[in-house]
Amino acid sequence: MAREIKLSLVYRDMWQSSGKYQPRVDQLTQIAPVIVDMGCFARIETNGGAFEQVNLMYGENPNKAVRAWTAPFNKAGIQTHMLERALNGLRMYGVPADVRELMPKVKKAQGVNIMRSFCGLNDPRNLQLSVTAAKAAGMISQAALSVTHSPIHTVEYYIGLVDQLVEFGADEICLKDMAGIGRPATLGRLVAEIKKRHPHIKVQYHGHSGPGFSMASMLEVARAGVDYIDTAMEPLSWGMVHPDVISVQAMLKDAGFLVPDINMEAYMEARRLTQSFIDDFLGLYINPKNKNMSSMLVGCGLPGGMMGSMMSDLKGMHSAINMAHKKNGNPEVTFDNLLVQLFHEVEYIWPMLGYPPLVTPFSQYTKNIALMNIMSLAQGKPRFSQIDKDSWNMILGRSGRLPGPLAPEIVELAKKNNLEFYQGIPQDAYPNALPDYIKEMEENGWDRGQDDEELFELAMHDRQYRDYKSGLAAERFHKEVSELRAEQNAAAQSAPAKVSVPGTMPNYMSDKYPGALPLVAPANGRLMWELDFNDHSTPPAPGRHYNEGEYFCLIETTYGTMEVNTPDAGVLIDTWYPQGSLVKKGDILGWIDPDPVKKPAPRKTTPKAAEQPAPKAASEKTKPTAAKPPKKVVTKTVKQVAKKAAPKVKVAPKTKAAPKAKAASSKAKAAPKEKASSKTKAATKVTRRTSNK
Repeated sequence: MAREIKLSLVYRDMWQSSGKYQPRVDQLTQIAPVIVDMGCFARIETNGGAFEQVNLMYGENPNKAVRAWTAPFNKAGIQTHMLERALNGLRMYGVPADVRELMPKVKKAQGVNIMRSFCGLNDPRNLQLSVTAAKAAGMISQAALSVTHSPIHTVEYYIGLVDQLVEFGADEICLKDMAGIGRPATLGRLVAEIKKRHPHIKVQYHGHSGPGFSMASMLEVARAGVDYIDTAMEPLSWGMVHPDVISVQAMLKDAGFLVPDINMEAYMEARRLTQSFIDDFLGLYINPKNKNMSSMLVGCGLPGGMMGSMMSDLKGMHSAINMAHKKNGNPEVTFDNLLVQLFHEVEYIWPMLGYPPLVTPFSQYTKNIALMNIMSLAQGKPRFSQIDKDSWNMILGRSGRLPGPLAPEIVELAKKNNLEFYQGIPQDAYPNALPDYIKEMEENGWDRGQDDEELFELAMHDRQYRDYKSGLAAERFHKEVSELRAEQNAAAQSAPAKVSVPGTMPNYMSDKYPGALPLVAPANGRLMWELDFNDHSTPPAPGRHYNEGEYFCLIETTYGTMEVNTPDAGVLIDTWYPQGSLVKKGDILGWIDPDPVKKPAPRKTTPKAAEQPAPKAASEKTKPTAAKPPKKVVTKTVKQVAKKAAPKVKVAPKTKAAPKAKAASSKAKAAPKEKASSKTKAATKVTRRTSNK
């Protein structure tokens, strides 16, 4: 008798893997009945991931959106599932335990049936609370394996993790093949072994189509006993997303499995509606290159969902890297050359970093380190000269246990910078925080919401929630959309292109000031030259002298503020962006003309904010009341935060030789060899966000 395989539509991930935003609640409720009419889906992915956060960012209430979006599926008997990141919950950094425990209670009340939980490092300590909290709230706990391909990530490795997750009480297992690089035969053996050891456990496969393995992988896991398969639909299927349900259904049917028929009239209507959402505003944020598949992803293992942000980062860094090449007398590189260099650099450093599975947020951290390595090498500096604090947290074990050993040079670099490896349980670094948020809501006159859902949103996305309540988020979003539409209209009318940072100005600077060093934004966010609430904040004046490592500006990111310091001592030539500008990682903020001889670096200092009440925030139903001033961000050294003695760290064998940078042309000079440096510096500060504690 033929075995039945059920299908799931990952409508949430279709959008997140394509662009920045999700459809509005009015659009979701419009398409939900049509998806039901398609008649082929047993499950729908409705929320989680970045869904709730981006709702707040364009000024909508995510709690109302989730309730309205899940209701038609609940009525039709179709199960709904969400995605959460274990220790990181629905954001990119650690979440207090009491907030994590509140999440499944809220989501269950909002109509979500299944909580899919993954840890990017596959650390069972981070997943245990997700499993127990979901079951306590009455949800189905689906624990996910972050699938990748390496000498460490074998079938035996994953089975050991599955055994622990089942012991915790997980109801189901998901193979989360986020980059689509899991090898089909290996995935088939893994599913077969799970079914052999735990026959009562349901298994669901989630595989992206980027590198091209996904259809073969789906057939292999189907033959091995998988119960559910995630699919997408046009116009957002294939490319870096997922295979289309039409192709998957036809393949499984031909292989002899029982799969439901598709109501093609409803499919075409859902396709039309999805396209209308793209045409409305969502298409402004979709990179057309995400529709392409690429075999180059097989080697580096980067997930398709981050291709859009990665291309944006590369675009911003391209000019700065070429300025460094030009200064050192080396040939410039094309954008395509730079892209290939990045893929090779990720492939090279990945084993050195302990093989972290390349999924959010660890794929971003690994990519960031690789990109800054390329920049450092172009400047004549050694690899790992610039590592941001979040990447250090991953390396030091504050996010969880790395799957493999670190390379000797990484261990030595940490010791050289007096950084201690964390040996505690990652959750312990994030004390309970709900009492603080309850107090804030009471002081602002904000209602905690049905089933404490408003309290949960404030605690999970505090900065975005405050901007939503004040109306700032909606104002910012509408302004952003207007600007993007204006640019799109100008391009359609063949208007002259505007001068941009990656073009004319860097070339002018490199010609007039051959030794100029660009000051590059280390993250996406809002540029803050000063924190002055009493007067107009302005950028520093040209001609000001800076010492090496001196404070230059702040970038306000989604997870706190990031300090930008000068790379060398020198005189400021000029700045580019005004106060409050939204900048992207890699954007050039200004230029320094370095001193012939470096002066001693002073202690870093951050400007103090002038004491002035924060702008008032009004609730939806009450009169405006004074908003609680933003809580101060306290910085401590890693040594102060991780008080316990550093554990003995496994040291990997010496890594293979570094990949050589490819020349821009056949006549290009060979890139200079990496030199050992006694002046290597790394960030030694970890931001402790007191607003989340």
